[in-house]
Amino acid sequence: MDTGVRRRRQAAGDAYETQGPLKQNALGVLGILFFVFSAQAPLTGIAGAAPVAIAIGDGPGVPAMYVAAGAVVLLFSVGYVAMGRHVVDAGAFYSYIGKGLGGTMAAGSAAVALLAYHTVQAAVYGLFGAVTSGLAAQYLGIDVPWWLITLVTMLIVQALGAAGVDMGAKVLAVFVLAETSLLLVFSLVLFLKGGGPEGLNPGASFSPSAILHGTPGVALMFAVASMFGFEATAIYSEEARDPHKTVPRATYLAVVLITAFFAFTSWMLISAHGASSSVAEATEALASGDAAGFVAAPISAELGTWSGDLLPILLATSLFASILAFHNSANRYLFSLGREALLPRKLSSLNGRQSPWFAGLVQTCLAALLVFPFALTGEDPVLSLFAWFSGLAVLAIMALYLLTSVSVIVYFRREQSADTRAWNTLIAPALGAIGIAGAIWLIIGNFTTLIGGDAKTATWLALTVPGCLILGMLMPRLSPRPDGAR
Repeated sequence: MDTGVRRRRQAAGDAYETQGPLKQNALGVLGILFFVFSAQAPLTGIAGAAPVAIAIGDGPGVPAMYVAAGAVVLLFSVGYVAMGRHVVDAGAFYSYIGKGLGGTMAAGSAAVALLAYHTVQAAVYGLFGAVTSGLAAQYLGIDVPWWLITLVTMLIVQALGAAGVDMGAKVLAVFVLAETSLLLVFSLVLFLKGGGPEGLNPGASFSPSAILHGTPGVALMFAVASMFGFEATAIYSEEARDPHKTVPRATYLAVVLITAFFAFTSWMLISAHGASSSVAEATEALASGDAAGFVAAPISAELGTWSGDLLPILLATSLFASILAFHNSANRYLFSLGREALLPRKLSSLNGRQSPWFAGLVQTCLAALLVFPFALTGEDPVLSLFAWFSGLAVLAIMALYLLTSVSVIVYFRREQSADTRAWNTLIAPALGAIGIAGAIWLIIGNFTTLIGGDAKTATWLALTVPGCLILGMLMPRLSPRPDGAR
């Protein structure tokens, strides 16, 4: 443990010792996977991001981009898992980066992690409010403001988070199984039928010419963004059963399953429309303002109109599951930073179910502070709140991936006896870092496209990431020292 961190934890004294750890042995591999898949919001990624990637990216080559993104993240995961054998902490990135790069950089990374998880949750709140408001108008004939739905949802999420991580996993399991089942049934039915009007046509999606068609960098950017949330496997390490086995298994399974799911489902969507027509039809769906229609139409054609009617409802539950997953991730970061005395120690308070209730309350308040200025100013919850904050969150999380990869390499070069496997501690992390750096370059180069805004807005949002890193690096200097002096 970093010396500065140890001093701060000792300074925290009885507050840490009496409040104890998070709930032990609460999650197995499947429980952790449900949190990961919920954060991914698979239906949102397919119905929202895939049509955009097809329209302005590399068209029918998008499935290959999911495979490429998965390969980069898998390389990153090798070092991530190796470091996880030496760190079991709810602060994941903070703790991992501190091992290799020291407490100051760890504190900076904690601020970036809080930025990532809070902004992505705020973004999803905006989209959830808009989608649910539309459903209320369509099925109930009630005009409910999106912000009111969001406010009620915040209260529900706060209650579920306080009820404990195992309760959250059960709720998420229902929603994740529902949304993935519909997409997988559609994909399998179409695959077994031999595809759409042009057949399966794998060459149109996976050949070198298909991969390089159009703007592959934009497509890869959206593919990388769809992987957001897999790193939550380590966040729940304190609450996992036998974390040294459970977390590595959950991490590798999450990356492989997410990659396979997005690649296969997007391939079947392209096949359903026909590879040669997919770009035009995705572009038309975007122009009409109904990107989800690109997905709903072929699903309805294959499974019946009931499935198309069910899709918007499942989209809403998918978004709710994502909000709950990010709530749990963010409050565990706040809990960890409170326990280390980098933030007020009250954040490390646990309730009777060993859940970080106060950190969860603070997280909910921060979400409200991020969301409601958009409501008060009349900004669009999708075009502004969702687009801006989701892009910012992706850039922030990729910066954390890069710092973690570098930390893994530095730590195991310094502590060579800790793990002598060159592939796990040097080669794979280095390759992953190169891939992640390339993805960051693509994201920054196409950031205006990613947020759907203008260049000025994109610049200010992008600068928020290094700004938070610097602010976080100052936290150890501002936090109380053991002798009470500053």
